[in-house]
Amino acid sequence: MPSPLHDLTTESHNPLSRDLDRLSSFEIARLMNQEDALVALAVRDELPAIARAIDLAAATLASGGRVVYVGAGTSGRLGMLDASEWHPTFGVDPDVVRVILAGGPQAVHSPVEDAEDDEQEGYRRVRETVRSGDLVVGLAASGRTPFVVGALRAARDVGARTVSIACNRPSPIEALADVAIAPVVGPEVLAGSTRLKAGTAQKMVLNMISTGAMVRLGKVYRNLMVDMLATNDKLRRRALRMVRAATGCTEEQAADALSRAGMHVKTAIVMLLAGVGVEEARARLVAAGGFVRRAVQE
Repeated sequence: MPSPLHDLTTESHNPLSRDLDRLSSFEIARLMNQEDALVALAVRDELPAIARAIDLAAATLASGGRVVYVGAGTSGRLGMLDASEWHPTFGVDPDVVRVILAGGPQAVHSPVEDAEDDEQEGYRRVRETVRSGDLVVGLAASGRTPFVVGALRAARDVGARTVSIACNRPSPIEALADVAIAPVVGPEVLAGSTRLKAGTAQKMVLNMISTGAMVRLGKVYRNLMVDMLATNDKLRRRALRMVRAATGCTEEQAADALSRAGMHVKTAIVMLLAGVGVEEARARLVAAGGFVRRAVQE
């Protein structure tokens, strides 16, 4: 039985903001900034669990599985925001990361708030989408959203692994997760508005999981996003800067290597660091599982 709303930290009243409607604009901003400073500390307490989630996501993707974010309202939209960055930032096939949002695609722009109460719909949509070997990440600031509870139950039933991200503890979704992450950020400045500190905490956790998993999969060399897609002028210039930063070459050498590599940053870097041609660089990357450092050392 889910906890009553009045028992949830995310729904409680913050005594520091009880006169919020009487504050000046500067005082509102200062108070929110002070409260936001607590978010990173709450996330820090969850680093061991976040690290396990990173490893679980990386292992899932390495074995051909997919990561599926499930959520409602702000939490679901944050999952969608994170998922939308995987392809351009890391060159990941869009099919590798999915989002199941309560209320469907229209809930991205228009609230479909009652959809989050349908546990059976969450169960049904995951059963239709998820397979054994996938990873389902359930997002719910309250930790009790019925749609997400149903989704995680379905994930377990089909043999998928599960991660929960909530801002209350204990919670129903935590009980359904292989890895439970719960940065407890305390009551919001605007009571119950979990798009604030709770939303920020969930976004920080998602940043860590997705970025960490991509690092573990060889999508990063040093601190460079070497699998990004150079699809516009800004990104082509970034690719040029990355090749130069990784190799110490001139701008002309970087441009030439990128041109010969079809604007593939990893290949250009291996060509320059290992002193090999395009085909040899590509072969080395394949043999190294996509890791630039290994390909160069080979």
